[in-house]
Amino acid sequence: MVTLKTAQHGGQTQNHDRLRISLRQLEVFVATARAGSTRAAADRISRSQSAASSALADLEAALGTLLFDRVRQRLVLNESGRMLLAKAASLLDKAAEVQQIFGGAHVAPLRMAASLTIGEVLLPAIVARWRAAHPASPVQIQIGNTTEVIAAVGAFGADVGFIEGPQTHPDLLLRPWLTDEMVVVAGATHPLARARRIGLQQLRGACWALREPGSGTREAVDRWLQEHLGPVEVGFEFGSTEAIKRLIAAGAAISCMSRYAVSSALIDGTLVELRTGLPPVHRSLAIVLHPDKSLGRGTEDFLRHCTSVVEPKGGTRPRSANKAKPTPR
Repeated sequence: MVTLKTAQHGGQTQNHDRLRISLRQLEVFVATARAGSTRAAADRISRSQSAASSALADLEAALGTLLFDRVRQRLVLNESGRMLLAKAASLLDKAAEVQQIFGGAHVAPLRMAASLTIGEVLLPAIVARWRAAHPASPVQIQIGNTTEVIAAVGAFGADVGFIEGPQTHPDLLLRPWLTDEMVVVAGATHPLARARRIGLQQLRGACWALREPGSGTREAVDRWLQEHLGPVEVGFEFGSTEAIKRLIAAGAAISCMSRYAVSSALIDGTLVELRTGLPPVHRSLAIVLHPDKSLGRGTEDFLRHCTSVVEPKGGTRPRSANKAKPTPR
């Protein structure tokens, strides 16, 4: 606890309210908001459940308001809790920076969330180069679909997100990053792989393997298919890009995928880019930030590092943009 002393101003003594909340209480609050229970929060921050529950109760008493709705076995942030979360997370980050100044050994991790193609294809090489220059910087990457990445950044579970889809969130910022091209591919043994020109009827009659609903890739492909082909037979849906590539390589279906994701397979001949004659489809890859999140110096440096992405094998050099813009409200 911190107590503010009275101060003299022009002969007048000014009394300040005693600061009634502590960083430990805020640590428990933020951990509970992310984990959904004081038991899980206690595990995250190496406290006993009773100590975590007591700290949360003390914080709510000090603020004079409940911060969570008790829904069955879970604690769900209410309006007051949502108002506090951003400021509490920012205060904890600032406190961690102070400890690092005097501790020396500990470096704050890069906490990122990335959608599948970015997390599995683009980020590994980028992070490897980053670690070569910053060997003491730990890196934590959550990989999920675009919806999950936006949720992680919105709940302060990640400091920065990388997404492939056009999804927005009223409380988040999008920073345009790269432009990706989507290509229609098949396995080398698929009948369409040998065709010099593929008609619309052949594409409509083919079996397609696509990413799951909610992914940025699926949203981009659905829009493109609807515009040019209309309904098609989606025989397979996967939450894994690699699973789709293996299925296609076996000749079971065709797909429309990121050139980044299939560039190596196109070079070694495992997959073939189909000659559809249709106009190309491009999508924007973006960086997602929370406007109330104070980024550490390491994260800011990493974002600058991300603007120097190398050209993918077999692809064209991506276009990048660095100006941040708010998502539509």
